[in-house]
Amino acid sequence: MDFGNSVYRTLRWRLLYKLTSQRNLFLLFLSHIASGQIRYSVPEEMKKGSLIGNIALDLGIDMQRIHSGRARIVTGDSIQYTELKTDKGILVVNERIDREQLCGDTTPCSFTFDLILENPMELHHVTVEVLDINDNSPSFHQHDMHLTIGESAAPGARFVLPTANDPDVGVNGLQDYHLSPNENFALKKLSNTDGRKFAEIVLENPLDRERHPSLSLKLIAVDGGTPQKSGTVNIDITVLDVNDNSPVFNQSVYKATVMENAARGTYITTVNATDADSELNGLIYYSVSKMQGSIDSIFYMNKTTGVVFLSGGVDYEKTKKYEIRIEATDQGALTDSSKIVVDVIDVNDNAPVINVMSFTSPVSEDSPPGTTVGIINVKDLDSGDNGQVICRIEQNAPFKIKSNLRNYYNLVTDSKLDRESVSEYNITVVATDAGMPPLSTIRTFYLKVSDVNDNAPMFKQEVYNAFIIENNSPGVSLLTVSAQDPDANQNARVSYILDVNDVGGNPVSDYVSVNAESGVIHAVRSFDYEQIKQLVFIVKAQDGGSPPLSSNVTVKILIQDQNDNPPQVLYPVQTGGSVVAEMVPRSADVGYLVTKVVAVDVDSGQNAWLSYKLQKATDRALFEVGLQNGEIRTIRQVTDKDTVKQRLTVIVEDNGQPSRSATVIVNVAVADSFPEVLSEFTDFPHDKEYNDNLTFYLVLALAVVSFLFITCLVVIISVKIYRWRQSRILYHSNLPVIPYYPPRYSDTLGTGTLQHVYNYEVCRTTDSRKSDCKFGGAGSQNVLIMDPSSTGTMQQIQGEKSILDEPDSPLEVS
Repeated sequence: MDFGNSVYRTLRWRLLYKLTSQRNLFLLFLSHIASGQIRYSVPEEMKKGSLIGNIALDLGIDMQRIHSGRARIVTGDSIQYTELKTDKGILVVNERIDREQLCGDTTPCSFTFDLILENPMELHHVTVEVLDINDNSPSFHQHDMHLTIGESAAPGARFVLPTANDPDVGVNGLQDYHLSPNENFALKKLSNTDGRKFAEIVLENPLDRERHPSLSLKLIAVDGGTPQKSGTVNIDITVLDVNDNSPVFNQSVYKATVMENAARGTYITTVNATDADSELNGLIYYSVSKMQGSIDSIFYMNKTTGVVFLSGGVDYEKTKKYEIRIEATDQGALTDSSKIVVDVIDVNDNAPVINVMSFTSPVSEDSPPGTTVGIINVKDLDSGDNGQVICRIEQNAPFKIKSNLRNYYNLVTDSKLDRESVSEYNITVVATDAGMPPLSTIRTFYLKVSDVNDNAPMFKQEVYNAFIIENNSPGVSLLTVSAQDPDANQNARVSYILDVNDVGGNPVSDYVSVNAESGVIHAVRSFDYEQIKQLVFIVKAQDGGSPPLSSNVTVKILIQDQNDNPPQVLYPVQTGGSVVAEMVPRSADVGYLVTKVVAVDVDSGQNAWLSYKLQKATDRALFEVGLQNGEIRTIRQVTDKDTVKQRLTVIVEDNGQPSRSATVIVNVAVADSFPEVLSEFTDFPHDKEYNDNLTFYLVLALAVVSFLFITCLVVIISVKIYRWRQSRILYHSNLPVIPYYPPRYSDTLGTGTLQHVYNYEVCRTTDSRKSDCKFGGAGSQNVLIMDPSSTGTMQQIQGEKSILDEPDSPLEVS
């Protein structure tokens, strides 16, 4: 039967392994540079040589890389549970894996190791989770338990039973307790704060020593595995005569703390119980439950005083908390139980441990910054701040520590190496935890630098900056760049070349040039700050070696602004012919906002700081201009004596040296109604040349229209007379009358041979220079009608003409 169960278990877990290895496999992190992480799940107790997974396939590494990189497994543990088959790229079981031995009660249970490849350096972090199988039965610390209970024990009295232990976890761990059938006791199942299950028996029916002087019970602990396993303890109960009061603890749970590594004899706590009985029946003895394994080897309890001392060593890294089951027993064998929860406080008693995963020496001097020299693993068994580790390099060296994975550090180059300057380094790595006081570990690495012939010219500065004022002369010298080459002869001859790049869509050579021998940079053109504010380009220094080596430097030419642009007035808009005026009611108070002059300056800095001043005004005592904001406000109450027409000249100046300015004219009307403004604004002085031109064009337009009208009128009358004469000739003749319809003729009233008739209206003002001429649309039309009822005569309906002469109306011709 055992052999069958073993075969069944083996087949079941092999099937489970195949499913879990295919479905639970996942990649946590993969890096093309140096590191990756992968996780596998396998059941415990697998045979040596059993397949864990194809790590080469899972990480995407071909077999050639496995061989060329000398792939190997590195682990910090003394036992190597896995083995890498480099010929197949697979991981197999190397040693028997016992989950209970490896992790104890910790779940999930896993162990880690690193897969390292060289040339280039790669580090892959591998985690193997060990799955529990039901290979352990629940067991008790003792096979037999003896209880002495007085027959006077009251129903409800509780008695602690031994706790079973099952090294398995999860469903395979301890699940339940069963008590053999009896008449007096019932089983009560309880759990500790950590989830561990324990049981007590509760007296339900009074004991009768005369009937049953002793009882034998069995406590069975079962797990949840398949097949289910169990463990049994025999409970022998001796019934004593009358002692009717049991001891009672004053607390159900006692809590205490102890520092790890505390000395033996360290005080933990004191427990206390009372018994209502007197004399010998009230005498109480304290004890640690014998059913808790080796707990009594760590803690000692004084049986008469209840004082608990430390009798063994406590290590936070192994056990963080202890739960001690205690009992108080009187002389009549009546008992009460309680427990003590002791929390272990971590102390910084473990220094960091530095393990070298890989180290490469020598390293080439042309290795770029960031080249990995070595990989180290740092561990600290402490927890919290005591386990937080910081790694640093002690001396000033061109190396630094980078952390890509937890507890793993890469030792990389921080700058370019130069064997001509330093040919070897002693790199001291210090790992320090954050405990108080901090503990440190030092590890020194000896690194040689191999030489290559790759000395390129080096600039004295990383970035060159120069300043130039705009509107410069072409050809002016801006700055000089300089580079040095530690090589000699032809290899040290440096030439300067302007790198090919664009600035604002144009080649940089359109702006600057560089002297190939001296490195002097000249301006090719005159710069305008408003178009380009800075030039950023690269100059390359190239030596004369073969092949030539070069280096680049960034040059920044900062163009400084010059006050070469006057302010521009945006509002009010200045037009050549129209008058724009701001109205101010006569009821305006002091500070009334009339308008705001808005101006901008395309220069920058103080060259664009604008100030506003009132240069001229019809009445300076009435208005003022804000120096900074350009707001025009009244500075006194407007009166009826103030003229309607006010003309203000505002000058806008910038803050440049020398300053530039612009002038704007603001027309202000002091009135309460628009007609008043209209009547007065006809007298505003206009620009003389503009008004003269306007009057000339108005008169010319009127003359042309009048000429065209008279010409059309003469032509129409001539045509009518001609037709009339023709109709008379036809009327006196004996020939039939055939009416003649000229082109575009219509017999419908409202149309005629001419499409348009020119109507005009003349509207005169008191000042003929300001008369306007406006051409309108088509007016009424001339209609030529032949009346059949008449004796061959024709009628003409002439379009209207009207001339309206109003003093303040514009001249309009349509």
